[in-house]
Amino acid sequence: MITIKKYPNRRLYDTAQSQYVNLDYIKQLIEQREEFMVIDSKTKDDITKTILLQIISESETSDGQSLLTNSLLKQLIRFYDTDMQLYVRQYLEQSLLQFIEQQDKMQ
Repeated sequence: MITIKKYPNRRLYDTAQSQYVNLDYIKQLIEQREEFMVIDSKTKDDITKTILLQIISESETSDGQSLLTNSLLKQLIRFYDTDMQLYVRQYLEQSLLQFIEQQDKMQ
């Protein structure tokens, strides 16, 4: 597992490569299906989700790369803090995994 540290100056550092990296580098790790974790250098907290959301947010600002429509985002937000939140999360994760498996079989 690759560990990436995020420093207070907002810089990201890949401890395996001993070099500073950017969000494009992390996006490449994702595309290559590399396992990684981003930790805050001060608190040692796992902030991987925050970095992933930042990548999605930046991708969504470009209309050409957008996956999430306003309607879909509103529907997802409605499930937060409801009894269905866990089920929706599991459903989305399983659906996406099945989609990827089918895509891999086609290739």
